[in-house]
Amino acid sequence: MSHPIIPQVLELAEPIAAAMALEVVGAVFQTNQSPPVLRLDLRSLEGETSLDHCSEVSRSLEAAIEAAELLPDAYVLEVSSPGLSDLLSQDRDFVSFRGFPVRIETLAPHRGQTRWEGTLMRRDDDHVLINQKGRPIKIPRDLVREVRLSELS
Repeated sequence: MSHPIIPQVLELAEPIAAAMALEVVGAVFQTNQSPPVLRLDLRSLEGETSLDHCSEVSRSLEAAIEAAELLPDAYVLEVSSPGLSDLLSQDRDFVSFRGFPVRIETLAPHRGQTRWEGTLMRRDDDHVLINQKGRPIKIPRDLVREVRLSELS
């Protein structure tokens, strides 16, 4: 469960990030720290997320939070890149990790099972296609809960 202030932070942060071709991929307010820590994770839409990206968003977001009087007490703002995740969600993830082993979880059984493992071939508008021991398997996208990088056994 996220902190109630997160939607307001995102409302300020998303336009700042978008102006620099960045997207906000996560935000958390850790009130169990002293002072509390507001963490924002960014990803570049055009390549690598740099330290300059993070610094610029940090300066702009801090000014916006102050102007909106959103956090009147002391806090620490951390803006960073989330790093490499094993969860594939963006179109570019499916291109970048083509040929890698993946595990797919479905919302409902497809051909009798909800867990699939194989080598990622591609994702199109309708299916995620994997190679499983030399056989192509098409899994309907509307059934896919998640696709993660894995290690094939």
